[in-house]
Amino acid sequence: MLISPCRLYRASLRPITLIQHHLPRRLAFAAASHSHAPTTQDDNVLRHVFDSQSFWRSFRHTGGCTATQSKGLFCNRYLTQPQGFIDFSRATVEKCQRLVANVVGASTNKERCSIPYFLDRLSDSLCRVLDMADFVRSTHPDSSWQETATQAYAMLFQFMNVLNTTPDLKAQLEAALGDPEVRAGWTSEEKMVAQILLKDFSKSAIDLPEEKRQAFVNFSNRISQLGTKFIKGMRPELPSISFQHRQLRDVDPLVLQHVTRRHLTGVSIPTVGPVAITALRSMKDEAARRKLYIAGRSALKSQLQTLQEFLQTRAKVANLSGYRSYADMNLSDKLAQSPAAVHSFLAALSKDNESQTQQEMEEMLFLKKFEKGDEDTSIQIEPWDRDYYQTQLANKQRSRSRRPDFLSAYFSLGTVMQGLSRLFTQLYGVRFEPAPITPGEVWDPGVRRLDVIDEDKGRIAVLYCDLFARPGKSPNPAHFTLRCSRRISHSEITEASISHPNLDPMQVINDGMAISHNASTNTTYQLPTIALICDFEEPSDQHSDSKESALLSFRNMQTIFHEMGHAIHSILGRTACQVVSGTRCATDFAELPSVLMEHFAADAHVLGLFARHWQTDAPLPYEMVAERLAIERRGQGVETEHQILLAMLDQAYHSDLPLTMEGGFDSTKVLQDVWDRYGSVKEPRETSAQGFFGHLVEYGGTYYSYLFDRAIAGKVWQEVFDGGRNGAAIRREGGRRFRDEVLRWGGSKDGWKCLAGLLGDERLRDGGPEAMAEVGKWGIKD
Repeated sequence: MLISPCRLYRASLRPITLIQHHLPRRLAFAAASHSHAPTTQDDNVLRHVFDSQSFWRSFRHTGGCTATQSKGLFCNRYLTQPQGFIDFSRATVEKCQRLVANVVGASTNKERCSIPYFLDRLSDSLCRVLDMADFVRSTHPDSSWQETATQAYAMLFQFMNVLNTTPDLKAQLEAALGDPEVRAGWTSEEKMVAQILLKDFSKSAIDLPEEKRQAFVNFSNRISQLGTKFIKGMRPELPSISFQHRQLRDVDPLVLQHVTRRHLTGVSIPTVGPVAITALRSMKDEAARRKLYIAGRSALKSQLQTLQEFLQTRAKVANLSGYRSYADMNLSDKLAQSPAAVHSFLAALSKDNESQTQQEMEEMLFLKKFEKGDEDTSIQIEPWDRDYYQTQLANKQRSRSRRPDFLSAYFSLGTVMQGLSRLFTQLYGVRFEPAPITPGEVWDPGVRRLDVIDEDKGRIAVLYCDLFARPGKSPNPAHFTLRCSRRISHSEITEASISHPNLDPMQVINDGMAISHNASTNTTYQLPTIALICDFEEPSDQHSDSKESALLSFRNMQTIFHEMGHAIHSILGRTACQVVSGTRCATDFAELPSVLMEHFAADAHVLGLFARHWQTDAPLPYEMVAERLAIERRGQGVETEHQILLAMLDQAYHSDLPLTMEGGFDSTKVLQDVWDRYGSVKEPRETSAQGFFGHLVEYGGTYYSYLFDRAIAGKVWQEVFDGGRNGAAIRREGGRRFRDEVLRWGGSKDGWKCLAGLLGDERLRDGGPEAMAEVGKWGIKD
């Protein structure tokens, strides 16, 4: 396709269970002395902007702008009011039609040489609306903005599907690619753009007769509808179930008091959500755990019907496009390239993980037998036992440490943002600088704007931080690229000057949003514009201790480091072509920078840059972190196995089974077969947990990606940053190496070649099943 949305949801690639969301465990790192980055005025302002509500209210209006008229959402000149989304969409369609005419009408070699450039502008124009509309419809608190954003998205999505099945576009691109004289005039980025777009055209049934092309468009629209329906339908068949009071006596009463319904025979609790998770971790009664586990993993029958139609429609689209399965189609432009290569990776990773999983299962079994006072050899660990006994083992380790967990006192939101800026300064030479807000620029008063400043190039990106909870806001952390990097050509500036003689051509070209111009090279770029979304509790400014700061848990601190990994990829992947900028690389390579950042979040020298007690200013004792990480590491083998099973299930669902399974497609039987064959414990026959596997929608056939990038990140952490030893995590040497070999390329260089250069391992350069298996052998080394 000409475009794919630029956004990357952390929630979409983070590991999950089918009902519960478990963050990955991490190894403890050796303690080190605390390091200190030089403090600047901007550095302190950055901290106060996030830590002091009163300071922020004063700062946000300090830009000298006295006008009250809206400058537009994100400073986009169309978006001064909700209806502007419709105007923006119509103007974009008109622009796209002119660009299509340029491609289709190219007849000389000189004109054909510009085809990748015009197709890249076409993709950029569509993305400008689609990515922004997708963000606004899911995040903006005003329903009128949500509605017009949804309309704009639908308008452009339909237009995009038509373009993706326009034969003349593919024919012109093929002709240009097939002419050596034309190719000789392209940059390496333009060659990559041409290759990517030609592959995407091949997935769109574009060479088929008109009737089948229309079927492809219809199927694609239906998949979009079914995907939305599936996500919204993730509810259990039984919303709540009843237990006797004695069965819940081990559950924290504070957890139960606000969500339970009491009656004469007992208590009703929800079957999914935080209360159910807490109950599964703490109920000693095995029969009660089994009852809750099964109820919480039993989806509505209508949800399973939706899933069946969804998977079968995907399979039909793949068949129309000439592929055996949806996985074959979707993996063709990924690092894996084929389902066979994914299987090679998962098999190698499973083998590496086997001994740790077995050891953890034996520990849980020992505890279960001890608890029951029974050495009966028939006793075994069941699926509903895992969370309970892992919690018991973690509690035993926690009690041995005899140290209360006060980590959040060292992680005010402002100091964490300050620490990220200091870390990026040391690694990459970029920092965050808070910027005032213009009228109408943001969607909520609590949104902060940061300009990203490079020590050599000046401002290189705009980052909006929407980090506090509010009613109706999604709780899922996310990174959105609202606008990608792209070099603006001199011909575009000339076009804009002619078409809008009374306006600044730069305002016309980039819709009023941020740009940068380098006078020495005479180059102009549209700046990446990014939004980070979190759901932290916003502090009141009326505290008895006069403290206004939001204090983050250790896990929330890790979350924002993860999201900033995506952001720094978008920021530093500053390419001339939009199609390959920032995070617009292969899906199974896109999580590497964010997962790598989780290693930095656990490093003593990195924490020494910022982690200080909000009251006493005392540095964080790293022993507290080491103990926390050691506890979290418990159960990592079992958790990794669970993620491997989900990745295998994803592969099975996107194989040819939806259309070829003997006796008709049965998604529950497929799940049971995967667990029976590869799992340490079997899934109960009463469940239908696939009805809660929302990741199938966004990443069909690529769920293995997070495991894959975790394995790579562990290797990079050890090889490039020396595992954080002796302050290597904050040295420019490692940062420069990672930036030069990975981040700066975005998607303009094959990911395997990036890894081969980064790690100095030529075995990886050409990818394939052998390279995938090699990564699997590295294992998960958090």
